[in-house]
Amino acid sequence: MKAIVLCAGEGTRLRPLTHTSAKHLIPVANRPVIEYTLDALREAGLRDVGIVVSPNVEEEFRAALGDGSRFGLQLSYIIQERPRGLAHAVQCAREFVGDEPFLVYLGDNLLEQGVKAFVQAFEGGDANALLLLAEVDDPRRFGVAELRDGRIVRLVEKPKEPPSHLAIVGVYLFDRHIFEAIQSIKPSARGELELTDAVQALIERGHRVKPYLLKGWWKDVGLPEDMLDANRLLLETLEPRIESPVPEDSRVIGRVAIAPGVTIERSELRGPLVVGPGAVIRDSFVGPFTALDRNVVIEESEIEYSIVMAGATIRGTGRIDHSLIGRNVVIGRNERPPETYQFVIGDNSRVQLI
Repeated sequence: MKAIVLCAGEGTRLRPLTHTSAKHLIPVANRPVIEYTLDALREAGLRDVGIVVSPNVEEEFRAALGDGSRFGLQLSYIIQERPRGLAHAVQCAREFVGDEPFLVYLGDNLLEQGVKAFVQAFEGGDANALLLLAEVDDPRRFGVAELRDGRIVRLVEKPKEPPSHLAIVGVYLFDRHIFEAIQSIKPSARGELELTDAVQALIERGHRVKPYLLKGWWKDVGLPEDMLDANRLLLETLEPRIESPVPEDSRVIGRVAIAPGVTIERSELRGPLVVGPGAVIRDSFVGPFTALDRNVVIEESEIEYSIVMAGATIRGTGRIDHSLIGRNVVIGRNERPPETYQFVIGDNSRVQLI
């Protein structure tokens, strides 16, 4: 069985960060989002993976992931020339998957327990399609599945009156019939070929479309607050390790992972948090649920519940909270402010606080 990971979206809800980087390569707990997906596929026994990308980010993905060998996978890159919907993205992988069953994974999803049990359920069953579903409090924000006698009989996108509380997670298993269904559908009102429409076509043609209920948490990291929440969830499972010296004038409290080559002076680090190689933390407080990537500099500042990407510098800012800060950003001040700031700042930005 092969897998395809859909990564061709433009990530408009994460701008300005996605003006300079694909959202699937934004780090959460100091690892790009897509790496957690690749880990889940490997753990499920899938080795041959196609990454569906748009032409403008192909080289960025290749540079970040290579041929997949360091993940124990064989990666292929499949181009979706124009953003014409998820069903079209799946259709782009037709030649790659051939006539065998395959898994589809939306690349901006994170699943606590991966997809191993999901794949095993499909291989041991008789479904033409298996959809991963999660019970949610407010299904009106999602595609929703209606079930009858153990099968999915209808899919409704963002319904005002949901037929159930079962949201479509964004991980699917299909056999070859899905390609016939895609060929039969027309673009939606927004001009895209919708995967939910293709699955509905499978149902109407009498194919067996079955549900699989998610176990553990699920995060769609399409918004800054979702990125930060996913960062929190992953850091809650952090294994502590300290690979750089902590001087007597500093304190490390709780579950903290510090990479080699980190400089710490007159500071307090309170976990769970992760600090990447080459970082400098001086005269500062770094609080829980923070991820500082490689070569980040934090001086005379306080920060918590935030993601700070590689090469960023934060100097003399007072307190920063609930922030997503891009690569090589510089934040500084002339006078120490009394307020707490909140930021979503793209790569190579500069912010001066006066």
